[in-house]
This record gives sequence, structure tokens and C-alpha cells, in this order.
Amino acid sequence: MAQNPPPPPPPPQRGENNKNPLGPKIPTGQAWSRYAVWILLGAVVAAFMVTSLIPNESRDSISYPDFLSRTQEGQITAGSYDNTNGHIKATDINGVKYTSNGPTPLPDADVATINSNIEKFEYKTPQAGFLTSILPLLLPVALLVLFFWWMQRRAQGQMGSVMSIGRSKAKTYSSERPGTTFDDVAGYEGVKSEITEIVDFLKTPDRFAAIGARVPKGVLLVGPPGTGKTLIAKAVAGEAGVPFLSVTGSDFMEMFVGVGASRVRDLFDSARKMGRAIIFIDEIDSIGRKRGAGLGGGHDEREQTLNQMLSEMDGFEGSEGIVMLGATNRPDILDPALLRPGRFDRQIVVPLPELADRVAILNVHMIGKRVADDVDVSLIARGTPGMSGADLANLINEAALYAVREGADEIFQRHIEQARDRVLMGQRRDTMVLSDKEKEAIAYHEAGHAVCAAVLENTDPLHKVTIIPSGMALGVTMQLPEEERHIYREDYIQDRLVVMFGGRTAEELVFECVSTGASNDLVQATALARSMVREWGMSEEIGPMAWGSQNQVFLGDDLMHTRDYSDTTAGQIDAEIERILREQQNR
Repeated sequence: MAQNPPPPPPPPQRGENNKNPLGPKIPTGQAWSRYAVWILLGAVVAAFMVTSLIPNESRDSISYPDFLSRTQEGQITAGSYDNTNGHIKATDINGVKYTSNGPTPLPDADVATINSNIEKFEYKTPQAGFLTSILPLLLPVALLVLFFWWMQRRAQGQMGSVMSIGRSKAKTYSSERPGTTFDDVAGYEGVKSEITEIVDFLKTPDRFAAIGARVPKGVLLVGPPGTGKTLIAKAVAGEAGVPFLSVTGSDFMEMFVGVGASRVRDLFDSARKMGRAIIFIDEIDSIGRKRGAGLGGGHDEREQTLNQMLSEMDGFEGSEGIVMLGATNRPDILDPALLRPGRFDRQIVVPLPELADRVAILNVHMIGKRVADDVDVSLIARGTPGMSGADLANLINEAALYAVREGADEIFQRHIEQARDRVLMGQRRDTMVLSDKEKEAIAYHEAGHAVCAAVLENTDPLHKVTIIPSGMALGVTMQLPEEERHIYREDYIQDRLVVMFGGRTAEELVFECVSTGASNDLVQATALARSMVREWGMSEEIGPMAWGSQNQVFLGDDLMHTRDYSDTTAGQIDAEIERILREQQNR
């Protein structure tokens, strides 16, 4: 059965690049003007070469003595002699044409012989043609003109870039382009429901204006890196169907003074021309830091940019119909004037994904990949607490790479396990050579961790124990939590300390000697015990008190930090940390 031919491709629209599917790109008017000088120069050279390469009439070549002998015999009836190169052209009585090369100049005897035997013979001194004589003069002039033209165009380009330096570098995504929607964002149902109000306002602003409600002008997305803040902002624009202006905070900074403020003005002017629009500023903390915060607080150029943004968001000139979205993972360093109501009215926390969110994210990233039937998504989600969406995407990609490396046709559960070990612990060090005594010590060490984790009541279940070196670890005991934990009880932390000391204690019981293999366990246990005493109030001797600054050093808050407790209290804290560690080691 015959099939209908496919419809012809649509003609290129105005404003799009004209592309020829069967050949190179068709030059536009600007391209023709750019190459006009080159085309003219090529035409001149081609004309010169054509004139020099025009074929002469066909003649037989004879030697000069033969020409003289035929002249004396009366066979030559006409001819000519070129005084510049001695070239001779002759025609005999039968009409045959000859050519020859004689001496320059001709001897007087030969001239007399020629004149007496040939009736029509001419002595010529040809003059150079107009094009041949003018071309050596035109080439230097053309090159000089071309050089000045190139210098002028370069100067104009530099002036254009200088004049446009104050323009915004925001990328505009129109509503006609297929955009991201909330369906493309896996999980985060609470974040979606909270931000849906912005979408409703951009779609139906009259419904909000009728009741007198004011929609937030700015929404700040706060969360760790890789949690999908930028993706959620794109989904808001895709759901609302309005233009979306995307820019990063570093795009406002330039070496010239006042450029950042100028780009902010141009950004908001472009958004106002669109009517309703979304302005998304990624990494807004680069220009929105606290003013006058001391060390790392910024300089005048950054403060001018921030002042201009504050004025544009909530100044004398309103920005109705414009919603501003900002994303940062450092909300603690933002200026308070930027976070007040009327500017960024609302902060939406985009946390690390929970167990259900990780299941949905993993399902999204498995689309388009050949996954085997033995892959348990819920098990993978349980084994990846604390991983962001970007980490989960990298995990699935690493598993696919392991499958390709192994030559498998599908991604199996073992590939995902290998990828998780690679991400969490590092690459397996198969080439590392360990002695039998070292292997035995590592085996007893990891067995000590495993035994403590198995017999204690408040620990997470064991998932895997290995003595194969991975990353910086010679062996690993992995526990898999059955559920998400947000609050940790004291008995859970104490059992966790016991598991950490299990490896060192096993070595001491079996070999009656300790080794350096427990160094990382001691570091983690000491940090955990210090938090119990200084931050969580889990010491009866110290009581319900907390010390320790959580501020960032580059803000100048912790650079000259002094202890807010006495030396006596410091000694009590150290004694309590030692007591907790020794008690859990004895358990």
C-alpha cells in the first residue's frame, strides 16, 4: 500500500537563521557587506589572470636558421618581429603560420635579408596593457584601504561593546518555547503547593486584585546545592506561561564602576516591557551580601548594585506584574533589607529529598535507561540518605557507566551498589597489595564493627561488610537505616559510639595491641561526643547548656571569636568528653 509523501518542511520564519539543508548557510546582507572588499579584490585578480591566460593562435615552431633559409628561398610572404624579446611570427606562401625566436637585436645582415625577401614584415615594440600596468599600483592601494577598513570595523566593535556593557546579560525564555513544568520536578510536593500561588497570580491577576490581596513580589528559594532550586524556578515559568528572564548574580559584576546598577535597571526595564514576567537570579548571595559586615562584606560597587535592586523591587516606581525569584544556599549572609516584606516576602526551603522524594527522583533519572528487573528503587533510596537530586542523578549515571564497562546489556542492582560505594567511599583500590597480617587485622576490625551493630538494640541494620580497600578506607562496615531520622535520641548516639569503638576493641582483644586503623573512628567519635556535651546538653555534669558559634568565618563574626566560658568549664567539658568515650569503649 502506497504511503503519502511527508509534508515539505516549513519555510524559515523572519528573524530566524536562514539555513540551506542542501548546502552552506546563505549569506545575509550584512555578510555581503563584510566580504565586499574581498570579492572586489578577487574580481580584479581574476580579470588580470584571464587576460594573461587567453590562448594565442595556433602556430608551428621553427628554428631561427630555418626561418632565414625559408626567407632566402622566398617562401615567407609576411611576418613580424618583437623588438623586446625577439619573437618572430611568419606566414608562408601556402598560408601556414610559423613562430620562431631570433636574437635581440637582429644583425644588420639578417635585417637586410628579411627586408629584401619579405614584402610585409613589421618590427614591433608592444606597449603594456592598461590592466597590466595599473595592477601593480592597485594592489598596494587596495591592501592599504583594506587595512584601514579593518581597523575602523574593529574600533566600531570595541565602541559597541563598551556602549552595551551596561545592558543586562539575562537570557529570555518566551512562553512559546516548550518549558519545564511541575511534572518534570520529582517529589517536593510541599514546595510545589507553596509556590503554586505565584503561578495562579501570573495566570489570573484579576482574581487577586478583586479581593485586594497583594501577591509576594519576591520568592527566595533556599536549600543545599543540587536540590533543584533552578529547576523549580523554570517550572514556575513553564506553568505560568509568561516570559522568564534568567541571570546569575555574578553577571552584574564588572570591572567598571556602576555597571552592576545599570544592568539591574536594564533587567527590570526589559521585564516591564513584557508586562508580566518572572526574573530569576541564581546565586543571589554574590550581590546581596550584608552591607558593612566587615571582612568579606563587599565594596562600593557591590553595594551600588544591591541598592539599585532594592529600589527596583520596592521603590517609588512599582514593578507590578513582575515576580522575582532568587536562589541561594547561603541565606545567612543576605542583607536584611533584601529579605524584608515588600521585596523577598517569602522564603521557601528546598531541603534535601526525603525517602519518598528520593524514590520519585530515582524513577525520573531511570527514564531512558535500560534497568534490570532486580533493581529495587526503595532499597536504593534507603541507602542514599542525605543525597541531593544532583547526587542521585550522578549515582544512576555512574551505575550505567559500570554496566557499560562490564559489558552488560542492562543496569543491575550490583552496578548501583558499586556506584554508591564509588560515590560515598571512592574508587576501589584493587591494585593495593596488603600482607596477610594486614588483611587479618582489617577483617577483625570490621568484624568488631559488625558484631556491635548486630547485637545492640538502637543501631541501624547491617547492609554490607567489606575488607576491599575503597578510597581512603581499607575496609567498610555499612549500615542501612530503616526509616528517616530527624531527631536522634541519646541511646541511639551512645550505641553509635559503641559501634565506632567496636573495631579498635576487637583488635585489642585479639592481638592485644592497637593499630592506626581506627584513626578515623576516633575522630568521628570525638566529634560526636563533643557535640553531645557542648551543643546538645547530654551531660549531667555540664547541664543543659550549649556553646559554640555556628557563624561563618568570612563574615568576620568568628574570626576574633573568644570563648564564652571559663577555663574551669573548659576543663569540665574535656573531662565529660573523655568520660563519655571511655564509657562507650568499655561497653
